[in-house]
Amino acid sequence: MLFPPTSSPAAPPRVVVTGAGIVTALGLGWKPNAEGFRVGCRAFRPVSLFDVSRQRVKVAAEVDLPATLPPSRLNYRQLARLDRAGKMLVLAAQEAWQQAGWESAENLPLVLGTTAGGMLHGEAYYRQALRQPSRQRQQATRAIHYQPQVQARMVLDALNYSGPITIISNACASGGNAIGHAFDLIRLGQAERVVAGGYDALGEMVFSGFDSLQALSPTVCRPFDARRDGLALGEGAAIVNLETLESARRRGAEILGEVIGYGTAIDQHHLTQPHPQGHTTLNVMRQACANARVTPEEIDYVNAHGTGTVLNDNSEALAISEWAGRRAATLPVSSTKASIGHLLGGAGAVEAVISLMTLREQWLPPEIEFETPDPACKFPIVQKPQDASVKVVLSNSFGFGGVNASLIFRRWA
Repeated sequence: MLFPPTSSPAAPPRVVVTGAGIVTALGLGWKPNAEGFRVGCRAFRPVSLFDVSRQRVKVAAEVDLPATLPPSRLNYRQLARLDRAGKMLVLAAQEAWQQAGWESAENLPLVLGTTAGGMLHGEAYYRQALRQPSRQRQQATRAIHYQPQVQARMVLDALNYSGPITIISNACASGGNAIGHAFDLIRLGQAERVVAGGYDALGEMVFSGFDSLQALSPTVCRPFDARRDGLALGEGAAIVNLETLESARRRGAEILGEVIGYGTAIDQHHLTQPHPQGHTTLNVMRQACANARVTPEEIDYVNAHGTGTVLNDNSEALAISEWAGRRAATLPVSSTKASIGHLLGGAGAVEAVISLMTLREQWLPPEIEFETPDPACKFPIVQKPQDASVKVVLSNSFGFGGVNASLIFRRWA
């Protein structure tokens, strides 16, 4: 529920996660994803959703969606109008909601991050407009459902609650910033509970765009490897239910982890290239640590943005190395994009849930295909499955336009 703005309290409320839902090419839900990430399973396969015969790259991490969605409050017509992105979003939201044990409520904020939103509806609109310009059947519906706030509305309808919707679309940092914004809403006393996350589906326009930029790897996505040659695309969604610690304890809820830090900033260096020295990346990690009141020495694992591109990984590696200082030599780092590809606006949210998995289950997700570290990496890359004592995790998300975000999670004992 929403509260009227109040003056900043001396001690902001602690923010905990009581529900988490995840959909990736590794599977639907926490269990299959945790099993896959734990061993570094790779979920790439030939693209089947659209024609890639004229593209350089022909693989991606596609999600296997069920023929029908689990029962919800959505009616037949609403279900028929959901595209892939909307279905993944609803699936993740249902899992998180059920795990949290929340009941229907009014004025419960929903904050979502996405880059493509209902792009598949837009593609269908465009194809019909080209092939049959005089045929208007279903075009109005496609135009309406192309808007991400309509997909967000479907989440509210599916779970039978209402509240303000916020859509954050700042490239690949969208999902991370959505959770960070939700965290701030609670810390500032503007809400007691917030649903937050991110999502994106594979689409022909996005895939062909990245391929034409020659940003996609024609071999294997290997973040931070000296031989890396590009990123791989995936799709998915993740949702977390955040609430104050007081609210969770009052309900006797199971706590999956605590959000303790958030940092965000804009790098004005270039539209698509990060600053070569990673100055803004360094600043957001420091900002998140200051917000969480922890030092790099207290971080047990970094889930890196790690796209597998030459410029991004080098910039992030330099920033992590400088930020961590002496701790860098023993600080485990990996990018789970090596397993499921880059989920664009959904990446930060999915990686937030992966961070919770490492805290709950005490393991580190490896990059199985990693071989030769980039010289900029002063830290070890997790290369094989391993159990570990993980108490605090930092997760990075960076995007085109210079948007940077870092989240810090703490284990709940």
